[in-house]
Amino acid sequence: MTGPTRTHWAAITAVVLALLFAGAATVASAGGGKDAKSLVPTATSADAGFARDMAVHHQQAVEMSFIVRDRTQDDEVRRLAYDIANTQANQRGMMLGWLDLWGLPKVSADSEPMVWIRKDEHDAHSGHSGGHQAMDGSLMPGMATRADLERLGKASGKQAEIEYLRLMISHHNGGVTMAEGCVKLCAVATERSLAQGMVDAQRSEVDLMADLLRKRGAEARP
Repeated sequence: MTGPTRTHWAAITAVVLALLFAGAATVASAGGGKDAKSLVPTATSADAGFARDMAVHHQQAVEMSFIVRDRTQDDEVRRLAYDIANTQANQRGMMLGWLDLWGLPKVSADSEPMVWIRKDEHDAHSGHSGGHQAMDGSLMPGMATRADLERLGKASGKQAEIEYLRLMISHHNGGVTMAEGCVKLCAVATERSLAQGMVDAQRSEVDLMADLLRKRGAEARP
């Protein structure tokens, strides 16, 4: 009984934390406060860059969660996948809503992903090109490649669970890196609060997923 109960409550805790920050952001941006409406970021700001990039990042987490839902009958993994998909779809909608509120494009064809954080790294470490740039064909930190998604889609049962957990741990760790960047660089306080909520919730879920992997005789990829 210890395993399922811990899994259940850890997942709920992570979702509640994220949704609390999400709800606060919705109220602030819709309620005419002095934050999301009056402080309008530019298209090249960290606020806009984070909102655009994390919306894409979240969409892949939702996609992977739906894939594993159909590839396993394990209640623990399916519940976790549902919680991740629900939370990240909610947050994605908020970030896209902020871009609408600010009158900014949801897609920037003129810049590469993660420019908003790599610029800060370059400023802090002259000559450094940006340590968060993915080198495996993915767009942003922790994102799965097309080959990863195809492998997940072909797996089933325990192997699908292991593939999903490994991919999602990497995905969450990359998301934490991005969210920490927003906590440091974003000017809109509501967005920084949401980003901190992502950091806290996704770190908790990473611990949970590592436990689920160990129960399946596997470990996260280095």
